[in-house]
Amino acid sequence: MTGHPFTAYPFSAVVGHDDLKLALLLNAVSPAIGGVLVRGEKGTAKSTVVRSLAALLPEVTVVAGCRFSCDPAAPDPSCPDGPHESGLSGRPRPARLAELPVGASEDRVAGSLDLERALTEGVKAFEPGLLAAAHRGVLYVDEVNLLHDHLVDLLLDAAAMGVAHVEREGVSVRHAARFLLVGTMNPEEGELRPQLLDRFGLAVEVRASRDPDERAEVVRRRLAFDADPAGFAAAYAGGERDLARRITAARDRLPGVALPDAALRGITAVCAAFDVEGMRADLVMARTAVALSAWEGRAEVTSGDVRAAARLALPHRRRRDPFDDPGRGLDEERLEQALSEAASESDDGPDDDGPGGGGASGDGSGDGDGSGGGAASQPAQPGAPYRTRLLAPAAVGRGGPAGRRGRTTGESGRTVGARTPGGRLRRLDLPATLAAAAPHQRERGRAGSGLVLRRDDLREAVREGRESNLVLFCVDASGSMAARARMRAVKGAVLSLLLDAYQRRDKVGLVTFRGEDATVALPPTSSVELASGRLARLATGGRTPLAAGLRRAERVLAAERLRDPRRRALLVVVTDGRHTFGPDPVDAARRLAGVASVVVDCEHGPVRLGLAGRLAAALGGTAIRLEELAADHLAAVVRDVRRVA
Repeated sequence: MTGHPFTAYPFSAVVGHDDLKLALLLNAVSPAIGGVLVRGEKGTAKSTVVRSLAALLPEVTVVAGCRFSCDPAAPDPSCPDGPHESGLSGRPRPARLAELPVGASEDRVAGSLDLERALTEGVKAFEPGLLAAAHRGVLYVDEVNLLHDHLVDLLLDAAAMGVAHVEREGVSVRHAARFLLVGTMNPEEGELRPQLLDRFGLAVEVRASRDPDERAEVVRRRLAFDADPAGFAAAYAGGERDLARRITAARDRLPGVALPDAALRGITAVCAAFDVEGMRADLVMARTAVALSAWEGRAEVTSGDVRAAARLALPHRRRRDPFDDPGRGLDEERLEQALSEAASESDDGPDDDGPGGGGASGDGSGDGDGSGGGAASQPAQPGAPYRTRLLAPAAVGRGGPAGRRGRTTGESGRTVGARTPGGRLRRLDLPATLAAAAPHQRERGRAGSGLVLRRDDLREAVREGRESNLVLFCVDASGSMAARARMRAVKGAVLSLLLDAYQRRDKVGLVTFRGEDATVALPPTSSVELASGRLARLATGGRTPLAAGLRRAERVLAAERLRDPRRRALLVVVTDGRHTFGPDPVDAARRLAGVASVVVDCEHGPVRLGLAGRLAAALGGTAIRLEELAADHLAAVVRDVRRVA
């Protein structure tokens, strides 16, 4: 569900989503909170609510002609369009909502320098990016979990400091970039890294209502909006004006709101009780509680404000295993106990008279520990995960999606060479450019100390970095693997590889084979949480159709190659190499030649047939024994070799 291209869906017309609306309004009152991360399944109006917020924000007054929206009352002294004279008359304009597409480049986000003009004409020209467009407004990132890590870092650093820096080969541009950062994501498509989750001030889980009457009202209003957007917006114009005035009044009231020591102790006690890392959670909770008090028209923070702030600021910050659900709500009993203990230490704790005491978590997301039932009834649970060896394609890729596994050439990483640009120059290699121009200075009539440059002298850097791969697991679940202790070790190994894939930002898929056929237990996805859940429920037993497993893996890889041709695949086959049903697997393995492959040999016992090694040879890959998968084992082998030497 998205907003209308010409008329935004009114904020006050949104049905439900009380937590989301409150989190956005509090950030509108106090942008220092740090923005909002909105997590939810598809079709839950996440984008609609976010886009409707911009219409509620107060107008901003900007310096006429300034591309960076400088405030005439306090112009940015480092503005690239400045310096601006003090006391300039400005012009009012609505606050902007700048949208960052998933495929945006770093230059599109931060802005770019025209290096060709800078070198050939001596002109320092700068083209503003989205950070400049969002200054004093809202920067909205849909599918923020699919952005490359370096772009997310860039956004969050600018949001935290209020300043954007653009550095290109010794030329530096700096401008103000203060905005309300809002990101939306579908957890099924993969999670944000924990360190990036923590940089968002508040996080909200959005779910579709299960109440038929409420769902009917959502559909009724949406149909009315689609039929007549302008008329629908006019019907809610009064509610929109009231919200806008309330935001302005709360902003004016914010500096005068008091945070009593008792409330501050409650904030720090809750953060300590939930074992959050660092101090950012304490600061965010304090700012959120103060903003909520200002929003409700109070002059002092209450325990109800603290409770509401905790429900918005802490769920995504709890210390957790990477495969835990970060959208799970807080343990209400634990929250109340921490607040009670903090209040008992104060003789004059704040009154619990605020409506925030129960209004900030109305989605009922506190659903226990999320462990669910049935996991213990599985025949073999995975063993404890451990750090694994790096398994990666041997060849260097060509500009695959950024990650931390295979090597690739692209726009990030270390410089390994230079080349003549085929089109627009994107990243200048200054030493190579000067080296190309130097031999021609005399024939070009150089006079003085300046260097005469031409277009064909320009060189761009060739960089080598790391890419994200598709790691497809093909796991033998037959009877020969079904011994409880053995399957526990195998599942522990795959879980460890999944954890490694999570840290390296890979897509993962899971193919299993047993009985007479193979199945796709998990199509390729960025959500390793789903993969770990399917692994835990993996049933075992029956014959070993190894060829069927390899053929199924081949089809999965072929389909994924069409969907995402830039992402290279790594096939990890976990088996003892035996096959007891179907055709000879060697032919199926040869069809996969060219795909980077690793066979994890699960054969055990004093007599080994070496079948997994022969399978690896047919695949054109490598084989490692199950016990050699751990990185610690590899380090121990290296130490033993050095001792012998």
